[in-house]
Amino acid sequence: MGSNLSFCDLELKQHQITSPIQIVSSWNEEDSAQHHVHRYLKEIPAYSPVYAVGTLQISQRKLQPGNTPNGQNWELKLRSITCLNPFPKDIIVSKDAVWPAKSRHLQLRFDPFLRERLYFREFLRTALSGSLRASKFTEIETPILFKSTPEGAREFLVPTRRPGYAYALTQSPQQYKQILMAGGVDKYFQFAKCFRDEDHRADRQPEFTQLDIEMAFASGRDMRSVILYLVKSLCGKIRQNFLLKDVNGVRHPVRISPQDAANNSRGKRNDETVPKEAETTDEATGQFVFAPIQNKSYEYVMSTFGSDKPDLRIALPHVSPIIRISKESLSQDFIKMITSLEYPLVDSCNFRLGLLPKDATEFIRRFMDALPSTTIKLSPESTPAVLVYDSSKPLNGLSSLGHEAAQKLEEAQSPTWGPYKDGDIILLHARRDEPFYGGSTDLGRLRTAIHEAAVREGRIPKDPTFRFLIVQGFPLFTPTTTTTTTNGSGDDDGPGQGGAAGFSSTHHPFTAPLGPDDFDHLAADPLKARADHYDLVLNGVEVGGGSRRIHVAEVQEYVLREVLRMPDAGVAEFAHLLEALRAGCPPHAGFAFGFDRLAAVLLDLPSVRDVVAFPKSNKGEDLLVGSPSKVTAAQRKMYHILAADES
Repeated sequence: MGSNLSFCDLELKQHQITSPIQIVSSWNEEDSAQHHVHRYLKEIPAYSPVYAVGTLQISQRKLQPGNTPNGQNWELKLRSITCLNPFPKDIIVSKDAVWPAKSRHLQLRFDPFLRERLYFREFLRTALSGSLRASKFTEIETPILFKSTPEGAREFLVPTRRPGYAYALTQSPQQYKQILMAGGVDKYFQFAKCFRDEDHRADRQPEFTQLDIEMAFASGRDMRSVILYLVKSLCGKIRQNFLLKDVNGVRHPVRISPQDAANNSRGKRNDETVPKEAETTDEATGQFVFAPIQNKSYEYVMSTFGSDKPDLRIALPHVSPIIRISKESLSQDFIKMITSLEYPLVDSCNFRLGLLPKDATEFIRRFMDALPSTTIKLSPESTPAVLVYDSSKPLNGLSSLGHEAAQKLEEAQSPTWGPYKDGDIILLHARRDEPFYGGSTDLGRLRTAIHEAAVREGRIPKDPTFRFLIVQGFPLFTPTTTTTTTNGSGDDDGPGQGGAAGFSSTHHPFTAPLGPDDFDHLAADPLKARADHYDLVLNGVEVGGGSRRIHVAEVQEYVLREVLRMPDAGVAEFAHLLEALRAGCPPHAGFAFGFDRLAAVLLDLPSVRDVVAFPKSNKGEDLLVGSPSKVTAAQRKMYHILAADES
């Protein structure tokens, strides 16, 4: 600013305006109207909202290359200006400021990357809604205030002024959308708020958004076709409208100008995904890269990757699949060294990081030493055996296996991996000889964690590709003792259905068996039954799941009462659903996207909090507004809530 001429940037909040505008104020005569406007402008604190009137004209000043999306900026030749609310002097704004959670409003104001993420989230919502409406789906809202039912997760209760009665916030609209199918709605969707009192993790919030979809007269295959259409359409629209910009190692969405977006879409279908030969790209272009969507069975992904939500970027040539090692190939002495199990299965996987044997040994030693301080909890009955291939040592560094076992291990490697090379890291781990249940195996979690460590240290290049996978054929039921021993987290995510069978529904008790044999297993051996359930996985994160539902009331009641062995009171909680199914409900199937997770993974973010405007903390608290708040004595009396010392 000068005494007679001043410039200041005008930040426009209109999302469609991308070119910058500068206010230009000048005066010639002292005490003139323009002089007073000029002085008033200089008194307005930065970051204050203003109402400005002037003449808008193209700036004649030379711009730096890349300063604006279209190389053009504007000037507002000021005639008058009014400060609508001065920005306080006690709030210090600096570049790259990190705002605490209680100042979320300031982060929203001054963090352009956060705002761009929220715009990206809104774009996803609009794109998905448009695709569903184009397929004749109807958006219908369902209640949030529901009743407590034993679906599987812990609920949030809402007390009422009626003594002894409370609502429960919906875990999902699951039962309402099935009732809609019974009510003659053939295609339904909504962006639903869901509430679950779960243990807190980075990819969870106590309240979250779910894109809920249900379709009548549909099989699981029909619903998967809808999922494929939605994902392909969404991928095409993202590629047409957004780029990814790397800032300090974090990728942020950058909108493509409307003209460029129109050029990108000309001659292309919105359901295009990247063909197989184009799965790699120059990261400098910033384009979203989507690989073709794959389909795998639960049994396949658990045996090959050790996870029901595998990250398909963890692959050859750096990481091998998991392979079964024949027990006859290993000596009993070696097996007893790695497990206390009497008749175990032994699996193996390999890592090729391009390191010399001594450096590979140091890398894996650091990883294993740090393992106890991580969230990865291994089964106590087995200890992973870690070997590093080194041709300069006896038996190439595999001497602990013995001569015959070392030779057979080398022969057991798949042709795609080829012969071992110096510096290859080999992991062997024993597990129980029983069917897969739960979300992951010990070796699967180690495989993922070692890959993450190698990427973090630059030993493996980070793959920018987005790789979708549909997993199907899950177990219909899971033993209740499996939850904490297979997911490695120790989380207790809910009470299940409260039955006495010793197992609970893997997903929810409304999931239909996959085929006739699985239906027969309901009576003979329920743990052998597979579910007509399918998950959508993106880069190792489950971003959605669905199933074909049980649509016959007698079958649903049989599952609740005879298979899960729920008490009469528990079955009675589903009387409304059973009555709806009894009224000639058609076959139906559904799916739900975890919308927060989907947005976070597409932006390569570690936490869903980064795509939510007002997230909760790891303790489930909103530090901005101070929730949850303490219940007052008057509220306890009104809602009949006993204090802890009164119970």
